[in-house]
Amino acid sequence: MAEKPHMNIVFIGHVDHGKSTTVGRLLYETKSVSEQDLKKLKEEAAKYNKPTFEFAFVMDSLKEERERGITIDVSHKEFKGNNFYFTIIDAPGHKDFVKNMITGASQADAAVLVLSAKDGIQAQTREHAFLAKVLGISQLIVGINKMDAIDFDRVKYEDMKAQISTLLKTSGWDTSKVIFIPYSALAGDNVIVKSPKMEWYTGPTLLAALDGLTLPPKPTDKALRMPLQDVYSISGFGTVPVGRVETGIMKPGDAIVIMPGNVKTDVKSIEMHHTQMSQAGPGDNIGFNIKGVDKGLIKRGDVVGPSNNPPTVAEEFTAQIVVINHPTAIAPGYTPVFHIHTAQLAATIVEILEKKDPKTGLVLQKNPEFIKNGDVAIVKIKPSKAIVVEKYSDFPQLGRFAIRDMGQTVAAGIVLDVVKKQM
Repeated sequence: MAEKPHMNIVFIGHVDHGKSTTVGRLLYETKSVSEQDLKKLKEEAAKYNKPTFEFAFVMDSLKEERERGITIDVSHKEFKGNNFYFTIIDAPGHKDFVKNMITGASQADAAVLVLSAKDGIQAQTREHAFLAKVLGISQLIVGINKMDAIDFDRVKYEDMKAQISTLLKTSGWDTSKVIFIPYSALAGDNVIVKSPKMEWYTGPTLLAALDGLTLPPKPTDKALRMPLQDVYSISGFGTVPVGRVETGIMKPGDAIVIMPGNVKTDVKSIEMHHTQMSQAGPGDNIGFNIKGVDKGLIKRGDVVGPSNNPPTVAEEFTAQIVVINHPTAIAPGYTPVFHIHTAQLAATIVEILEKKDPKTGLVLQKNPEFIKNGDVAIVKIKPSKAIVVEKYSDFPQLGRFAIRDMGQTVAAGIVLDVVKKQM
């Protein structure tokens, strides 16, 4: 039997709207968690005095998360649908954890935006919908969860759907391509099986909608680019960097370079979900073993490439940004935190080259003194330290970023051009 194609899904949305419970229910219904595991989790949930949280606990494996009842880190779980082998990236909804959500979204082929029918649109709902778009996710399913809490009421659902559609349009989504699903993760209605309680709804269940997604084309013909999420030192194995291959192919024996540190080495072996692989391609979340490299020389945010085509280290770069949420205005000299692929660092907007009309893309003003919410601008950015940045047109996954300051996402953008750092 041929292996099913691999699809990465990120679940996004406001804290407490039921993302983890949704994921837990999907894993349970597709037999990816056993009855025995679930029984253990039920006992755990009762012990922490969170009796309805057993599904969420499937994902929230960190002790601190169980005690607080929220998702902190990005966790990966897999399950099989009819058409795909899914890896779920469960992204946190709590606002302190947006940087993990950005990492999660930048690795996903599609997103499920979870919204509570009871609580409606919240701050994180807005931010996540916008970020998913900016981070290049092209397929979106909106799951309107907790339908049991509003007695499966069609009128309330249609009202919620209209509100979220308006929000998505302002974030740049084409809502005619977005799938909306009313469901209850806790009760299981419309997750895998059609619910008799919502006979008025004629669309797909959540699993059917996931199975109906299309895989984005795999950029296997491009050079290898793999941002690191983490680096482990495993006894008997040595140094094992982990991350997701964005473009190209990696095989054991390949001569690679890890930038910006210019660390040259060879790939000894590759693993995914504890299975040895003869090669890894775009979309694969892998760990690979390297020869003779001290763990301290490489870190999260570094990028792997072939030694004959190293990732680009930027002296400075030009980008098109859109200001989403800044309390005053952004002027040259502004130094917020940039999140680009898995890296985060301070960088300075040294120059605002032009302000554009967001609707037509025409230049409104050359060298404006400042830009504010809703403005689209071309800016020049100088990173505070060595960082891999690629042009969006060459490697989209390494050429888009979010700008954060004061605990919120203030702007987001794509890289138009890079001035290479002389190494």
